[in-house]
Amino acid sequence: MSAENSITVDVVSDVVCPWCFIGQKRLDKAIAAVGDVGVHVRWRPFQLDPTIPQGGMDRRQYMLGKFGSEERIRQIHTRIEPLGEAEGIHFAFGAIKVAPNTLDAHRVIRWAGAAGEDVQNRLVRRLFQLNFEEGADLGDYAVLAEAAREADMDASVVETLLPTDADVDAVRNEIATASRMGITGVPCFLLEGKYAVMGAQDADTLADAIRQVAQAKARGELETAG
Repeated sequence: MSAENSITVDVVSDVVCPWCFIGQKRLDKAIAAVGDVGVHVRWRPFQLDPTIPQGGMDRRQYMLGKFGSEERIRQIHTRIEPLGEAEGIHFAFGAIKVAPNTLDAHRVIRWAGAAGEDVQNRLVRRLFQLNFEEGADLGDYAVLAEAAREADMDASVVETLLPTDADVDAVRNEIATASRMGITGVPCFLLEGKYAVMGAQDADTLADAIRQVAQAKARGELETAG
């Protein structure tokens, strides 16, 4: 696949965002639909709520504080669940007991990116599954290390780095950069660092955007993203 017929998609997301999980599945479909275009995916950090303490919070209490009532929470989940099912996601919201701070998860995702695009993609998919389908606590170092192992990372390195401040500032700086770019909600798909597709758009919309940007790049109308 030539560089002229490939593009980079930076996905700004948070692993506790259900729309980001749906967006990941739809992006996979879009990439499959544009088989003549090489799509390189990079996952970028965003925190829906950076104020959650490192140890996390009781999710039920957190959701009540955010949305006000059990009925409102049920309405939100009822809206999302069939959309997930359509993408092969079996949301198990009732199994999620902890609302985690996701900074550490984003650190591991960053390290996965250094290990390779495929490794990072495997890790992100596994983290989504762990949170939304298995109710795991993504703030738990053991959960993160095991996810890293399953993604073919060196889990012992992850276990060593997590208790330190390694890349804490780097991840926070990336999140701040997204904010300065005007990204206030996720997922956000940045194509070649220039064009943004906001929200969990359907696969056809994403595929069309990928094709258009790839064609513009092939015509020399874009500078290569760094």
